[in-house]
Amino acid sequence: MFAASGIVPRGLSEVTHMTAPATTTDAPTLTPAGLKTSERGSRASMVQKVVSKGGIEAWLVEDYAVPLVAVEFAFKGGASQDPAGKPGAANLLAGLIDEGAGPYDAEAFHRALDEDAIELSFSADRDILSGRLQTLSRNSSQAFSLLRLAVNEARLEAEPFERVLSQIAAGLKSEANEPDYVAGRTFREKAFPGHPYGLPVRGDLSALPTLTRGDLVELRGKIFARDTLKIAVVGAIDAATLAGHLDDVFGPLPQASHIAPVADALLSGEGDRFVVDIDVPQSTIRFGRQGLARMDPDFIASMVVNHVLGGGVFSARLFREVREKRGLAYSVYSQLITYDHGSMLYGGTSTKNERAAESMTVIAGEIASLSEQGPTEEELEKAKKYLIGSYALRFDTSTKIASQLLHLQTDGFGVDYLDERNRLIAAVTMEDAKRAAKRLFGDAKLLVAVAGRPEGM
Repeated sequence: MFAASGIVPRGLSEVTHMTAPATTTDAPTLTPAGLKTSERGSRASMVQKVVSKGGIEAWLVEDYAVPLVAVEFAFKGGASQDPAGKPGAANLLAGLIDEGAGPYDAEAFHRALDEDAIELSFSADRDILSGRLQTLSRNSSQAFSLLRLAVNEARLEAEPFERVLSQIAAGLKSEANEPDYVAGRTFREKAFPGHPYGLPVRGDLSALPTLTRGDLVELRGKIFARDTLKIAVVGAIDAATLAGHLDDVFGPLPQASHIAPVADALLSGEGDRFVVDIDVPQSTIRFGRQGLARMDPDFIASMVVNHVLGGGVFSARLFREVREKRGLAYSVYSQLITYDHGSMLYGGTSTKNERAAESMTVIAGEIASLSEQGPTEEELEKAKKYLIGSYALRFDTSTKIASQLLHLQTDGFGVDYLDERNRLIAAVTMEDAKRAAKRLFGDAKLLVAVAGRPEGM
């Protein structure tokens, strides 16, 4: 999932550029400025599609400037596949995969990682369960060997099970009365009632004790399979060597996953406000409304107009109106969030209790203004220029590049997006922006969740 990333709708970018595997001598390199473009100005041509003998595919960018290899991979599923009534299962599973595997117990597995300075971690999001590996190239064989054990033979033993479960519970307890956590959780519960997207990824204190090792084994069996697997690799490794590792690590997995279908979700509660009483001097506010799907033809334009609204820069309307002109809050933002089965405009701020109502009035007013009138010519051009110019910052390290390439794959897009993205933003016209603003902001009614003691709300 990308938050406010501007992923191009699939229908606008269907042709995937493919290149022959590069050799060590002609491999493209990464520069401090980001993913270097080829002589014809193409980032996409730098990415090789490597397919192993066993049919496992990965996107590879070779880089021998630094002797590192970064790997990111993901399976579809994630927290949306948690057992009924047991949120947090996928997150717990992710926390246990590297806690002992094959012949190694948890302590021995971590010692093996540490001895060769190998970084390995797993995480769960709403739609995916992902893994990340980073290693020195000279230790890559050992790193891929340990990864193979974790993916295929994770022990999920009692001691680490209880330890990791306790760590998650301790984190939830510490956050139970934190306004940011309470406002965010309340918003999601009201936005997606009765849907997996409305449940907490890390679970809750009432459900965590009901989770069992059997739940995790069953969940792993549903998710870990080759048909939804996506892989991105960046660094000092050639295509032939990588292909061998792909079969070794992922070849033993079953071909087909057994993930349950997830219903498409529309955001609920637009126009409603919910307040959770917490005795603090400031109110933490989360607001939102239905967004556009990542495959919608107007998504690129909606990303541009959202940047005008609250894209995290000084020129954004919310920053200017809420912070600079009125001093209501130190920070305020809006973003577009897209899931596989839902999307939303989402934003937030924190302000004094006595000014919470005023803050929401200003925010809603700016959303209504953009819906009715669209951005100005100056706002549109500034937003496009910023979004185009800042894109290279997502590719200035090998781990960032691998992460971006993985997200493109899990969201269903071709490598050609690397070239198309900025062209599509540049092509957004005022007519496009006004149409997208009308669709995105609509009647300006917002679902609002507040943690604190807001006056007038």
